[in-house]
Amino acid sequence: MNTQAQDHIFSQFYNAPSYLNPALTGQFDGSFRMNMIYRNQWSSIGGELSYVSVSADYKLPNGAGGVGLLANSSSEGIAYLRKNSLSALYAYIIGDERFSASFGLQGGVTNRSMDFSKLVFSDQLDLRLGFTGTESMAEKPFNDNKYYFDAGAGANFVWGKLMLGGSVLHLNKPDESFSGSKVPTPIRTAAYMSYKVDLSGDGSENMLLVPSVVYYNQAKATSMSAGMQFKYNGVNAGLWYRAGGDYKSDAIVLSFIFDIFTKREKNQKMRLGISHDATMNKLNYGNTSGTTEISVGFETGENREQEFGAGRCYEFY
Repeated sequence: MNTQAQDHIFSQFYNAPSYLNPALTGQFDGSFRMNMIYRNQWSSIGGELSYVSVSADYKLPNGAGGVGLLANSSSEGIAYLRKNSLSALYAYIIGDERFSASFGLQGGVTNRSMDFSKLVFSDQLDLRLGFTGTESMAEKPFNDNKYYFDAGAGANFVWGKLMLGGSVLHLNKPDESFSGSKVPTPIRTAAYMSYKVDLSGDGSENMLLVPSVVYYNQAKATSMSAGMQFKYNGVNAGLWYRAGGDYKSDAIVLSFIFDIFTKREKNQKMRLGISHDATMNKLNYGNTSGTTEISVGFETGENREQEFGAGRCYEFY
């Protein structure tokens, strides 16, 4: 029996910039940024599917680029298939008043483990009694707790209010098999584009419309999300459509972002985001109860990119 799997993706990709692309490290107005996002997927289906990503990045002075850390954690299924990783990030940024480009690298260690005792096999089942609780004779995995190095790279480009970029992760195709037979992790690629439209009419950017699209591919799995966000002062509302393999409908996503506080003169901001996916694939919403994400972001520090000009589309919102 052959099985295939792929990395999880976040509906709020704009609130997990380091997970999307290491080249986004240091790409923001200010000097220090932290992001945290939690995803609870298909809560009505048995077996936990939860994902957490936490990142922190710092923009180096004098246009020297950005450095950061990215930590990811996931738990999947009744056997608690867990994956935890910690990566270092670096992005080199060049640019002028009209254009900027960043090129990022990511490298770190991943731990993958499972609880074999939680699995149920056919020799533990009785036609009358069901699960008997006896120990299975199934062969245990060669290694149920392993570590490996993982690497990625990306590029990001900004022309005024237009931003586009892409990333390639698992470049070294690390072996994540528990059986002892080599199973390389498929390379994950992502490409995205975002454009910021200032509707305020006075350059204040108090009212924005931000259309975006993001595309993922890993092995035979593909996903594309397209939508837009409307921001008025400290409130942001977004609507997204996501398609899966063969561009079949996967989900409709509704998102809200709230600026808890903002000090524009010092580029300080704290944001709370929440989104919900209404499943549209074969599993349907009634069986899954959809997917919910919660995110928190914080930025602080004086603007270190004043020489690159104001109003750039450093972010997706």
